[in-house]
Amino acid sequence: MTMPSLLIRDARLEDAKAMLEIYAPIVEQTTISFELEPPGLEDFKKKISSIQEEHCWLVAETPTGLAGYVYGSTHRPRGAYRFSVETTAYMNEAYRGKGIASQLYLELFEHLKNRGYESAYAGIALPNEASIALHRKVGFEPIGVFPRVGFKFDKWHDVAWYYRPLKDKP
Repeated sequence: MTMPSLLIRDARLEDAKAMLEIYAPIVEQTTISFELEPPGLEDFKKKISSIQEEHCWLVAETPTGLAGYVYGSTHRPRGAYRFSVETTAYMNEAYRGKGIASQLYLELFEHLKNRGYESAYAGIALPNEASIALHRKVGFEPIGVFPRVGFKFDKWHDVAWYYRPLKDKP
């Protein structure tokens, strides 16, 4: 499903405040993100710039503001991992379940593939059925669970890991 007035484009530093308005409640109220405090605006801008140097960060813009964003970032810092990325998607609550995250992800995959990346990975803090459904919808397959890997809100949380090839399978 395509929203008629939806524009998917590269994130800009001017988008940082709107993206933080999406992200901060996720950090403060859920285990979707394992950050314990939302980043400040300047730190968030630095993160956007850093990720865009090597990877990709996209937003979905509507006439009333940002619906959400996705990005691919370094999977692990060691050189042998240089063709792999970790992906992330966050949606404004009002736009969840409308297919926009799928559109964002599919566009992100094209950008990452064109930059030479081969594999995408996504970690999903459990439980999170909506995120699992999204990732399965866009071609991710489960590859394992890290048990008790994150501690937030006085409780241990597992993270399920998912994999998706960005190019044709060997």
